[in-house]
Amino acid sequence: MNKIKDFKKLIVKKPLTLDCGRVINDFPIAYETYGKLNEKKDNAILIFHALTGDQFVTGKNPVTNKDGWWSYAVGSGKSIDTDKYFLICANVISGCMGSFGPSHIDPETNNPYGTNFPVITINDMVNAQVNLLDHFGIDKLFSVIGGSMGGMQVLQFVSNFPDKAKTAVPIACTSSHSAQNIAFNELGRQSIMADPNWINGDYQKENKNPSNGLSVARMAAHITYLSKKGLENKFGRKLQERDDLKFGFDADFQIESYLRYQGSVFVDRFDANSYLYITRAMDYFDLPRKFEGSLSKAFNNTKTKFFIISFTSDWLYPTQENKEIVIALNSIGADVGFAEIESDKGHDSFLLDVPDFLNVLKNFVDKSYEELTK
Repeated sequence: MNKIKDFKKLIVKKPLTLDCGRVINDFPIAYETYGKLNEKKDNAILIFHALTGDQFVTGKNPVTNKDGWWSYAVGSGKSIDTDKYFLICANVISGCMGSFGPSHIDPETNNPYGTNFPVITINDMVNAQVNLLDHFGIDKLFSVIGGSMGGMQVLQFVSNFPDKAKTAVPIACTSSHSAQNIAFNELGRQSIMADPNWINGDYQKENKNPSNGLSVARMAAHITYLSKKGLENKFGRKLQERDDLKFGFDADFQIESYLRYQGSVFVDRFDANSYLYITRAMDYFDLPRKFEGSLSKAFNNTKTKFFIISFTSDWLYPTQENKEIVIALNSIGADVGFAEIESDKGHDSFLLDVPDFLNVLKNFVDKSYEELTK
Protein backbone atom coordinates (compact mmCIF):
# COMPACT_ATOMS: atom_id res chain seq x y z
CA MET A 1 0.00 0.00 0.00
CA ASN A 2 1.28 3.43 -0.93
CA LYS A 3 4.55 2.10 -2.33
CA ILE A 4 5.13 5.42 -4.07
CA LYS A 5 5.51 8.32 -1.66
CA ASP A 6 6.30 11.09 -4.14
CA PHE A 7 2.71 11.69 -5.24
CA LYS A 8 2.18 15.05 -6.92
CA LYS A 9 0.74 17.22 -4.12
CA LEU A 10 -0.63 20.63 -3.33
CA ILE A 11 -0.17 21.71 0.29
CA VAL A 12 -3.26 23.71 1.21
CA LYS A 13 -2.12 26.42 3.61
CA LYS A 14 -5.41 28.14 4.37
CA PRO A 15 -7.68 26.68 7.03
CA LEU A 16 -10.63 24.51 6.03
CA THR A 17 -13.47 24.17 8.52
CA LEU A 18 -14.94 20.70 8.17
CA ASP A 19 -18.61 19.85 8.60
CA CYS A 20 -17.72 17.99 11.81
CA GLY A 21 -16.44 21.28 13.26
CA ARG A 22 -12.72 20.55 13.19
CA VAL A 23 -10.35 22.82 11.27
CA ILE A 24 -7.48 21.55 9.12
CA ASN A 25 -4.69 23.45 7.38
CA ASP A 26 -1.30 22.78 5.83
CA PHE A 27 -2.76 19.54 4.49
CA PRO A 28 -1.84 17.72 1.26
CA ILE A 29 -4.05 17.07 -1.74
CA ALA A 30 -2.52 14.55 -4.13
CA TYR A 31 -3.49 15.07 -7.75
CA GLU A 32 -2.63 14.30 -11.36
CA THR A 33 -3.17 16.27 -14.55
CA TYR A 34 -3.66 15.14 -18.13
CA GLY A 35 -3.47 17.20 -21.30
CA LYS A 36 -2.44 20.85 -21.47
CA LEU A 37 -4.07 23.99 -20.10
CA ASN A 38 -4.57 26.39 -23.01
CA GLU A 39 -3.76 30.11 -22.96
CA LYS A 40 -7.33 31.15 -22.25
CA LYS A 41 -7.52 28.56 -19.46
CA ASP A 42 -11.00 27.64 -20.67
CA ASN A 43 -10.41 23.93 -21.38
CA ALA A 44 -10.04 22.66 -17.80
CA ILE A 45 -12.10 19.74 -16.50
CA LEU A 46 -12.12 18.64 -12.88
CA ILE A 47 -12.79 14.91 -12.62
CA PHE A 48 -14.02 13.47 -9.34
CA HIS A 49 -13.33 9.82 -8.53
CA ALA A 50 -15.60 7.21 -6.95
CA LEU A 51 -15.19 5.34 -3.66
CA THR A 52 -12.21 3.17 -4.57
CA GLY A 53 -10.77 5.42 -7.28
CA ASP A 54 -7.84 7.78 -7.09
CA GLN A 55 -6.08 10.53 -9.04
CA PHE A 56 -4.73 8.10 -11.67
CA VAL A 57 -7.55 8.39 -14.18
CA THR A 58 -5.89 7.04 -17.30
CA GLY A 59 -2.58 5.59 -18.45
CA LYS A 60 -0.68 3.32 -16.06
CA ASN A 61 -1.32 3.68 -12.36
CA PRO A 62 2.22 3.73 -10.90
CA VAL A 63 1.10 2.01 -7.69
CA THR A 64 -0.90 -0.89 -9.16
CA ASN A 65 0.80 -0.93 -12.58
CA LYS A 66 -2.67 -1.37 -14.08
CA ASP A 67 -4.66 0.92 -16.36
CA GLY A 68 -6.17 3.99 -14.73
CA TRP A 69 -9.74 3.58 -13.50
CA TRP A 70 -11.28 5.54 -16.41
CA SER A 71 -9.01 4.53 -19.27
CA TYR A 72 -11.99 3.63 -21.46
CA ALA A 73 -13.32 7.19 -21.33
CA VAL A 74 -10.23 9.38 -20.93
CA GLY A 75 -7.29 9.70 -23.29
CA SER A 76 -6.20 10.86 -26.73
CA GLY A 77 -9.25 10.95 -29.01
CA LYS A 78 -11.49 9.35 -26.39
CA SER A 79 -14.74 10.62 -24.84
CA ILE A 80 -12.83 13.10 -22.71
CA ASP A 81 -10.03 13.93 -25.10
CA THR A 82 -6.69 14.71 -23.47
CA ASP A 83 -5.52 16.26 -26.75
CA LYS A 84 -8.21 18.91 -26.33
CA TYR A 85 -8.86 19.29 -22.60
CA PHE A 86 -6.81 19.82 -19.47
CA LEU A 87 -7.89 17.33 -16.83
CA ILE A 88 -7.33 17.55 -13.10
CA CYS A 89 -8.15 14.71 -10.73
CA ALA A 90 -7.38 14.68 -7.01
CA ASN A 91 -7.41 11.92 -4.45
CA VAL A 92 -10.17 12.86 -2.00
CA ILE A 93 -9.22 13.89 1.52
CA SER A 94 -9.57 10.82 3.78
CA GLY A 95 -8.21 8.78 0.85
CA CYS A 96 -5.04 6.69 0.80
CA MET A 97 -3.19 7.84 -2.33
CA GLY A 98 -1.37 10.83 -0.89
CA SER A 99 -4.15 13.21 0.15
CA PHE A 100 -4.68 13.99 3.83
CA GLY A 101 -6.09 10.85 5.39
CA PRO A 102 -6.11 8.51 8.40
CA SER A 103 -2.71 7.05 7.42
CA HIS A 104 -1.02 10.43 7.90
CA ILE A 105 0.93 11.10 11.07
CA ASP A 106 -0.86 12.93 13.87
CA PRO A 107 1.69 15.51 15.15
CA GLU A 108 0.26 15.19 18.66
CA THR A 109 1.01 11.46 18.92
CA ASN A 110 3.60 10.84 16.19
CA ASN A 111 1.46 7.89 15.13
CA PRO A 112 -0.98 7.52 12.22
CA TYR A 113 -4.28 9.28 12.92
CA GLY A 114 -6.31 6.11 12.49
CA THR A 115 -9.81 6.79 13.78
CA ASN A 116 -8.64 10.03 15.41
CA PHE A 117 -8.84 11.45 11.89
CA PRO A 118 -11.83 13.82 11.52
CA VAL A 119 -14.97 12.45 9.89
CA ILE A 120 -15.14 13.84 6.34
CA THR A 121 -18.15 14.67 4.15
CA ILE A 122 -18.60 15.01 0.40
CA ASN A 123 -18.86 18.75 1.05
CA ASP A 124 -15.43 18.70 2.74
CA MET A 125 -13.91 16.77 -0.17
CA VAL A 126 -15.17 19.36 -2.67
CA ASN A 127 -14.15 22.36 -0.57
CA ALA A 128 -10.64 20.94 -0.33
CA GLN A 129 -10.34 20.29 -4.07
CA VAL A 130 -11.47 23.75 -5.14
CA ASN A 131 -8.03 24.94 -3.98
CA LEU A 132 -6.61 23.30 -7.10
CA LEU A 133 -8.34 25.94 -9.25
CA ASP A 134 -6.43 28.72 -7.50
CA HIS A 135 -3.24 26.70 -7.81
CA PHE A 136 -3.62 26.56 -11.61
CA GLY A 137 -5.04 30.08 -11.94
CA ILE A 138 -8.34 28.81 -13.32
CA ASP A 139 -11.28 31.16 -12.76
CA LYS A 140 -13.89 28.91 -14.30
CA LEU A 141 -13.80 25.25 -15.26
CA PHE A 142 -15.20 24.07 -18.55
CA SER A 143 -16.66 21.06 -16.77
CA VAL A 144 -16.93 18.99 -13.63
CA ILE A 145 -17.45 15.28 -14.30
CA GLY A 146 -17.74 12.18 -12.14
CA GLY A 147 -19.56 8.91 -11.63
CA SER A 148 -21.01 7.35 -8.48
CA MET A 149 -19.43 9.16 -5.50
CA GLY A 150 -17.75 11.33 -8.15
CA GLY A 151 -21.22 12.35 -9.32
CA MET A 152 -22.14 13.34 -5.77
CA GLN A 153 -19.08 15.59 -5.73
CA VAL A 154 -20.18 17.12 -9.04
CA LEU A 155 -23.57 18.03 -7.54
CA GLN A 156 -21.96 19.40 -4.38
CA PHE A 157 -19.42 21.42 -6.38
CA VAL A 158 -22.06 23.18 -8.47
CA SER A 159 -24.17 23.83 -5.38
CA ASN A 160 -21.20 25.30 -3.49
CA PHE A 161 -19.69 27.18 -6.44
CA PRO A 162 -22.50 28.04 -8.89
CA ASP A 163 -20.21 30.17 -11.09
CA LYS A 164 -17.16 27.90 -11.20
CA ALA A 165 -18.16 25.43 -13.95
CA LYS A 166 -19.78 25.91 -17.35
CA THR A 167 -20.97 22.30 -17.55
CA ALA A 168 -21.54 19.43 -15.14
CA VAL A 169 -21.88 15.71 -15.84
CA PRO A 170 -23.05 13.66 -12.84
CA ILE A 171 -23.11 9.98 -13.84
CA ALA A 172 -24.90 7.10 -12.09
CA CYS A 173 -25.33 8.94 -8.81
CA THR A 174 -27.84 10.33 -6.35
CA SER A 175 -28.50 13.53 -4.41
CA SER A 176 -29.11 11.63 -1.18
CA HIS A 177 -27.74 8.25 -0.12
CA SER A 178 -30.52 5.70 0.27
CA ALA A 179 -31.15 3.46 3.29
CA GLN A 180 -30.23 0.46 1.14
CA ASN A 181 -26.83 1.92 0.27
CA ILE A 182 -26.16 2.96 3.86
CA ALA A 183 -26.92 -0.65 4.82
CA PHE A 184 -24.43 -2.06 2.31
CA ASN A 185 -21.76 0.37 3.48
CA GLU A 186 -22.40 -0.54 7.11
CA LEU A 187 -21.95 -4.21 6.23
CA GLY A 188 -18.53 -3.38 4.80
CA ARG A 189 -17.50 -1.25 7.77
CA GLN A 190 -18.56 -3.88 10.28
CA SER A 191 -16.58 -6.56 8.44
CA ILE A 192 -13.45 -4.39 8.73
CA MET A 193 -14.02 -3.54 12.38
CA ALA A 194 -14.70 -7.20 13.24
CA ASP A 195 -11.25 -8.18 11.94
CA PRO A 196 -9.00 -8.68 15.01
CA ASN A 197 -6.19 -6.95 13.13
CA TRP A 198 -8.17 -3.69 12.92
CA ILE A 199 -7.25 -2.92 16.58
CA ASN A 200 -9.70 -0.01 16.87
CA GLY A 201 -8.10 1.61 13.83
CA ASP A 202 -4.53 1.48 15.18
CA TYR A 203 -3.37 -1.42 13.00
CA GLN A 204 -0.62 0.59 11.27
CA LYS A 205 0.93 1.46 14.63
CA GLU A 206 1.05 -2.29 15.35
CA ASN A 207 2.25 -3.21 11.82
CA LYS A 208 -0.94 -5.17 11.20
CA ASN A 209 -3.54 -5.03 8.44
CA PRO A 210 -7.23 -6.02 8.70
CA SER A 211 -6.96 -7.56 5.24
CA ASN A 212 -9.61 -10.23 5.77
CA GLY A 213 -12.23 -7.69 6.85
CA LEU A 214 -11.34 -5.29 4.05
CA SER A 215 -11.45 -8.10 1.51
CA VAL A 216 -14.97 -9.09 2.59
CA ALA A 217 -16.04 -5.43 2.49
CA ARG A 218 -14.79 -5.20 -1.08
CA MET A 219 -16.55 -8.41 -2.07
CA ALA A 220 -19.87 -7.23 -0.65
CA ALA A 221 -19.58 -3.84 -2.34
CA HIS A 222 -18.50 -5.35 -5.65
CA ILE A 223 -21.73 -7.36 -5.86
CA THR A 224 -23.68 -4.09 -5.78
CA TYR A 225 -21.71 -2.74 -8.76
CA LEU A 226 -22.88 -5.60 -10.99
CA SER A 227 -26.30 -6.71 -12.23
CA LYS A 228 -28.12 -10.04 -11.98
CA LYS A 229 -28.23 -10.41 -15.76
CA GLY A 230 -24.57 -9.49 -16.11
CA LEU A 231 -23.60 -12.06 -13.48
CA GLU A 232 -25.70 -14.73 -15.18
CA ASN A 233 -24.20 -13.97 -18.58
CA LYS A 234 -20.62 -13.97 -17.31
CA PHE A 235 -20.68 -16.69 -14.64
CA GLY A 236 -24.05 -18.43 -14.33
CA ARG A 237 -23.47 -21.53 -12.22
CA LYS A 238 -20.19 -22.44 -13.92
CA LEU A 239 -17.76 -24.39 -11.76
CA GLN A 240 -14.21 -23.24 -11.14
CA GLU A 241 -11.77 -25.52 -12.97
CA ARG A 242 -13.52 -28.73 -11.93
CA ASP A 243 -16.10 -31.15 -13.27
CA ASP A 244 -18.19 -31.57 -10.15
CA LEU A 245 -18.92 -30.10 -6.73
CA LYS A 246 -16.28 -30.69 -4.03
CA PHE A 247 -18.79 -30.68 -1.15
CA GLY A 248 -16.73 -28.22 0.89
CA PHE A 249 -16.17 -24.51 1.28
CA ASP A 250 -13.54 -23.90 -1.36
CA ALA A 251 -14.58 -21.76 -4.31
CA ASP A 252 -16.66 -24.28 -6.25
CA PHE A 253 -18.26 -21.63 -8.47
CA GLN A 254 -16.53 -19.18 -10.77
CA ILE A 255 -18.41 -16.26 -9.20
CA GLU A 256 -16.97 -17.22 -5.78
CA SER A 257 -13.45 -17.31 -7.16
CA TYR A 258 -14.00 -13.97 -8.92
CA LEU A 259 -15.19 -12.26 -5.73
CA ARG A 260 -12.33 -13.69 -3.68
CA TYR A 261 -9.88 -12.40 -6.26
CA GLN A 262 -11.46 -8.94 -6.21
CA GLY A 263 -11.15 -8.87 -2.43
CA SER A 264 -7.55 -10.09 -2.36
CA VAL A 265 -6.17 -7.58 -4.88
CA PHE A 266 -8.06 -4.70 -3.26
CA VAL A 267 -6.23 -4.99 0.06
CA ASP A 268 -2.91 -4.40 -1.70
CA ARG A 269 -3.92 -0.95 -2.87
CA PHE A 270 -6.44 0.40 -0.38
CA ASP A 271 -6.38 1.36 3.28
CA ALA A 272 -9.05 -0.05 5.59
CA ASN A 273 -9.53 3.15 7.60
CA SER A 274 -9.88 5.16 4.38
CA TYR A 275 -12.62 2.72 3.36
CA LEU A 276 -14.44 3.44 6.62
CA TYR A 277 -14.14 7.21 6.21
CA ILE A 278 -15.09 7.41 2.56
CA THR A 279 -18.14 5.17 2.89
CA ARG A 280 -19.20 7.30 5.87
CA ALA A 281 -18.93 10.43 3.73
CA MET A 282 -21.18 8.83 1.11
CA ASP A 283 -23.76 7.86 3.74
CA TYR A 284 -23.85 11.41 5.12
CA PHE A 285 -24.49 12.82 1.65
CA ASP A 286 -27.93 14.44 1.58
CA LEU A 287 -27.80 17.56 -0.58
CA PRO A 288 -31.47 18.62 -0.14
CA ARG A 289 -31.12 18.54 3.67
CA LYS A 290 -29.20 21.83 3.77
CA PHE A 291 -31.85 23.47 1.60
CA GLU A 292 -35.00 22.80 3.61
CA GLY A 293 -35.40 19.45 1.89
CA SER A 294 -35.48 21.02 -1.58
CA LEU A 295 -32.95 19.77 -4.11
CA SER A 296 -34.02 22.56 -6.49
CA LYS A 297 -32.87 25.20 -3.99
CA ALA A 298 -29.40 23.64 -3.95
CA PHE A 299 -28.94 24.86 -7.53
CA ASN A 300 -30.90 28.13 -7.43
CA ASN A 301 -28.00 30.37 -8.40
CA THR A 302 -26.33 28.28 -11.09
CA LYS A 303 -26.12 28.83 -14.82
CA THR A 304 -24.22 25.57 -15.27
CA LYS A 305 -25.33 23.32 -18.13
CA PHE A 306 -26.07 19.82 -16.77
CA PHE A 307 -26.06 16.43 -18.41
CA ILE A 308 -27.24 13.53 -16.22
CA ILE A 309 -26.47 9.94 -17.26
CA SER A 310 -27.88 6.72 -15.79
CA PHE A 311 -27.85 3.02 -16.72
CA THR A 312 -30.79 0.62 -17.05
CA SER A 313 -29.28 -2.17 -14.93
CA ASP A 314 -27.85 0.04 -12.16
CA TRP A 315 -29.73 -0.92 -8.99
CA LEU A 316 -27.25 0.82 -6.68
CA TYR A 317 -28.13 4.29 -8.03
CA PRO A 318 -31.16 3.51 -10.21
CA THR A 319 -32.42 5.70 -13.00
CA GLN A 320 -35.24 7.04 -10.81
CA GLU A 321 -32.73 8.62 -8.41
CA ASN A 322 -30.92 10.23 -11.33
CA LYS A 323 -34.25 11.48 -12.74
CA GLU A 324 -35.01 13.18 -9.44
CA ILE A 325 -31.97 15.39 -10.07
CA VAL A 326 -33.26 16.17 -13.58
CA ILE A 327 -36.71 17.05 -12.21
CA ALA A 328 -35.23 19.36 -9.57
CA LEU A 329 -33.15 21.17 -12.20
CA ASN A 330 -36.10 21.43 -14.60
CA SER A 331 -38.22 23.00 -11.87
CA ILE A 332 -35.88 26.01 -11.69
CA GLY A 333 -35.46 26.29 -15.45
CA ALA A 334 -31.88 25.04 -15.48
CA ASP A 335 -30.25 23.84 -18.68
CA VAL A 336 -30.32 20.07 -18.24
CA GLY A 337 -30.10 17.04 -20.50
CA PHE A 338 -30.57 13.40 -19.57
CA ALA A 339 -29.67 10.02 -21.04
CA GLU A 340 -30.44 6.52 -19.80
CA ILE A 341 -28.00 4.06 -21.33
CA GLU A 342 -28.99 0.45 -22.04
CA SER A 343 -26.45 -1.81 -20.37
CA ASP A 344 -26.43 -5.12 -18.49
CA LYS A 345 -23.18 -4.27 -16.68
CA GLY A 346 -24.86 -2.66 -13.67
CA HIS A 347 -23.48 0.32 -11.79
CA ASP A 348 -19.98 -0.37 -13.10
CA SER A 349 -21.17 0.49 -16.63
CA PHE A 350 -19.65 3.96 -16.38
CA LEU A 351 -16.20 2.41 -15.85
CA LEU A 352 -16.42 -0.16 -18.63
CA ASP A 353 -16.40 -0.31 -22.41
CA VAL A 354 -20.05 0.60 -23.04
CA PRO A 355 -20.01 2.23 -26.50
CA ASP A 356 -23.37 4.00 -26.20
CA PHE A 357 -22.27 5.64 -22.97
CA LEU A 358 -18.85 6.62 -24.29
CA ASN A 359 -20.40 8.13 -27.45
CA VAL A 360 -23.04 10.09 -25.54
CA LEU A 361 -20.43 11.44 -23.14
CA LYS A 362 -18.11 12.48 -25.98
CA ASN A 363 -20.91 14.18 -27.92
CA PHE A 364 -21.99 16.23 -24.94
CA VAL A 365 -18.48 17.28 -23.91
CA ASP A 366 -17.28 18.21 -27.40
CA LYS A 367 -20.46 19.98 -28.54
CA SER A 368 -20.70 21.93 -25.29
CA TYR A 369 -17.10 23.03 -25.61
CA GLU A 370 -17.73 24.28 -29.14
CA GLU A 371 -20.86 26.17 -28.05
CA LEU A 372 -19.54 27.66 -24.82
CA THR A 373 -16.05 28.72 -25.85
CA LYS A 374 -16.83 30.54 -29.09
